[in-house]
Amino acid sequence: MGLINEAYWGADAEAKLKSDFDNAEPCRFLSLDNFLTEDLATQLYENFPGMDDLKVRRKSLNEDKAEDYHFDRFHESFSTLREFIKSDEFCQYMSRITGIEGMHTTTDALGSGVHQGANGSYVDVHVDVNMNPEKGLWRRINLLIYLNKHWKDEYGGHLELWDKEMKVMHHKLAPNFNRAVIFETDDNSPHGYGKINVPEGETRKSFYTYFYTPMPENFVYRDSRFRSRPDDNPVRKLVTNLKETAKISGKRLLKNLGVKSLDFQDKNKK
Repeated sequence: MGLINEAYWGADAEAKLKSDFDNAEPCRFLSLDNFLTEDLATQLYENFPGMDDLKVRRKSLNEDKAEDYHFDRFHESFSTLREFIKSDEFCQYMSRITGIEGMHTTTDALGSGVHQGANGSYVDVHVDVNMNPEKGLWRRINLLIYLNKHWKDEYGGHLELWDKEMKVMHHKLAPNFNRAVIFETDDNSPHGYGKINVPEGETRKSFYTYFYTPMPENFVYRDSRFRSRPDDNPVRKLVTNLKETAKISGKRLLKNLGVKSLDFQDKNKK
């Protein structure tokens, strides 16, 4: 476990993390500062790819960010982290601190990659899709590692964790350098971040990994869905609801027709 802070591994530390995870609200989650070794986190920060280097742009009514997952185009430190995270050692560690047995990750876009947002970036509150359609796996846990040195509160971009009913925001976590957030992917974990206001040259950077287990026989597919905050404009609420309902209905039809992926915003697939 040489690439993560030694304070977070070992029997006693892992037992405390498991307890904190189980007792968190509104969803099971952990927020861990100084998660990676300082050397690795600094390498990732200093060599984070530029906005123009990322080939997937998510831009719509409900989000504005860039992402990518082609590690052959990134600095070697990103592959080092990905290989460590997908190792049996780390996956077993994640199972111990979450209580979800048999987790592993994948090497596609729904395995690991990077997210980045320039000035004005945002991702409205949403729940994630609960499966990897190309691999036929049940998505269980999100791991986000933030790589923003000198982030200021006035920049915004805090990770919001809302209750299932979208009535109360329980947590607002700054995307501080080397902070890891681990949370369960289910209906109890609506999350997102508000529009950022950063100076020229600054961006909101993170590394993501999603963990999976095999799908049970009674598995029920749930697509991602954007949710409206209580104080959102009524027109925006209506349009978001109509858009998401149409999206989910269309994707359900395509899924029934055997189409596994239809991502027009991923320039890697052009």
